[in-house]
Amino acid sequence: MTVADLLAREAIRDSMAKYNVSGDRLKVDDFAACFTVDGVIESERAPGDYIFRYAGREAIRAWQNRWLVREPGKDVVHGASFVRHHLSTCKIDLTGPDSAQARTYWVAWTDIGPDHSGYYLDDFRKEGGEWLIARRRVRLDWSAPGSLFVTAIANTGG
Repeated sequence: MTVADLLAREAIRDSMAKYNVSGDRLKVDDFAACFTVDGVIESERAPGDYIFRYAGREAIRAWQNRWLVREPGKDVVHGASFVRHHLSTCKIDLTGPDSAQARTYWVAWTDIGPDHSGYYLDDFRKEGGEWLIARRRVRLDWSAPGSLFVTAIANTGG
């Protein structure tokens, strides 16, 4: 492994952290900036209302903006007063000088404790000196009984 490989892996980890911190804090522009212009985020192997797919940075930004907009008569998109995604095991494979794939396990905490968990399957691309998500497949493995986040995707038009 070279120093360039180590720097690439650390930059990818930083992009993953930016994605989670931005998403949890509803920093929509920062969240969308984690993706390439043609980036895709989609669920895989998801149950019912958890199915979603957004293609392109602007579609991803619009989806995230829906978390901020409340419909008349609705106070919240989900029942949580906070959401914190925690990343754990992360396997990054550099597939070229400007491309990489990663598999990362995550768990989301809310007011009830562990709320839901799964893993990300990512394709990263280096553009303009930054490692950005070109495609993120979100796989949900588990959600707690009474999950406060379970209706979130459905409530944003997934």
